[in-house]
Amino acid sequence: MPIVSLQGVTKTYPATARDGAPVVAVDDVTLEIAQGDVFGIIGYSGAGKSTLVRLINALEPTTSGHLIVDGVDITTLSERELRRVRGGIGMIFQQFNLFSAKTVRANIAYPLKLAGWAKADIEARVTELLAFVGLSDKAKAFPEQLSGGQKQRVGIARALATRPAILLADEATSALDPQTTHEVLELLARVNREQGVTIVVITHEMDVIQTLATKVAVMEGGRVVEQGDVFEVFSNPQNPASQRFVGTVIKGVPSPAEQASLQARHDGRLVTFSFRDGDSSQAQVFLDLAAAGLGFELVYGGINDIRGRAFGHLTLAIRGADDGIDTALEKIRLHATVTEIGSDAPAGTASDEGGVR
Repeated sequence: MPIVSLQGVTKTYPATARDGAPVVAVDDVTLEIAQGDVFGIIGYSGAGKSTLVRLINALEPTTSGHLIVDGVDITTLSERELRRVRGGIGMIFQQFNLFSAKTVRANIAYPLKLAGWAKADIEARVTELLAFVGLSDKAKAFPEQLSGGQKQRVGIARALATRPAILLADEATSALDPQTTHEVLELLARVNREQGVTIVVITHEMDVIQTLATKVAVMEGGRVVEQGDVFEVFSNPQNPASQRFVGTVIKGVPSPAEQASLQARHDGRLVTFSFRDGDSSQAQVFLDLAAAGLGFELVYGGINDIRGRAFGHLTLAIRGADDGIDTALEKIRLHATVTEIGSDAPAGTASDEGGVR
């Protein structure tokens, strides 16, 4: 069974103005999160992703649908029963939410005290967590004495204190610089790998998803518009929202305006070669063009990597006789996806905007 299952979940807020309409923040969402997964939920501001995470940890009640956490339908529970469910869910936040007047050790110990742990057990668990997050030397420090990355490490340790089965990370790296973000993502990967904690990552940053997540759901307007394996969704996005996210880290097939600009600045025929894990390598395309005696230069695009699996698009300006270029492209079409720009795409080529086969 999945550790989290949403079945037709909707969350509606009442209208705030006299003549306003109710706000549907989450709209008929169905998805499943398997135990041990790192599941990313990505979307721009207002997509509904933060509301969704508040439903999962029972901080907000659902309006309709069923939300099952670790085998229990939490939409049927009383507030007292929900408190027990929340004990099995850790949470880390964008702004850390640490107690400024408490030391690092006291911040991590806080949920254990609330849970009624014995003093000796609290001391042992906090010491263990400080070592795990690399902050043993900061136990007596206060949050104001820490860097942003150190504060988030304290937040992660505190979230793990009661040994939750699920960890929710709501924009947990948005306030951090790129190097610190990388370090925090590495720590979260260790949490998943070494402690077996299922992690749900809420973010608007595709880099976070492709670095950490195994599965992803893309949200827009309160709905899940696409979901699946991270590589499959990002290497061949079907929904415009997914395509926009992919476009933030890698350029696809040039738009008509970009095509016109490229044609004005570069001699030769413009051709885009699209690659996906299992396709012929970029190097083979270059070898085929060189073997045909053609000149070429890379003018647009790039290749991305998700856990050793590559995808992307490279647009080349190819110079030479037209019949020589045609012959070379026919050969390359046997092992790569080809889109010729500025002319009718030959049969059998990829001619969609930004997608790959």
